[in-house]
Amino acid sequence: MWHVYILECADKSLYTGITNDLERRIFEHNNSPKGAKYTKGRGPVKLVYSKRKMNKSTASKEEYQIKNLTKKEKLELIGSGTSI
Repeated sequence: MWHVYILECADKSLYTGITNDLERRIFEHNNSPKGAKYTKGRGPVKLVYSKRKMNKSTASKEEYQIKNLTKKEKLELIGSGTSI
């Protein structure tokens, strides 16, 4: 099972990613050099959105769609709790 997720950084910016282990990935963003370059120095991060996907391909497609949204649209997506 794969997850598409959005994190809110301490500076209120948003980071979108995919993973097959959500708990581990959030830990890495907050505590490990394996976290994304973007989230380094912007922590701590908190999970604000996640959706499970059946495979990496569908997760990647949704990640791409989310990354192309404006911040306002991402916040609406987070608030609605639905998939795109």
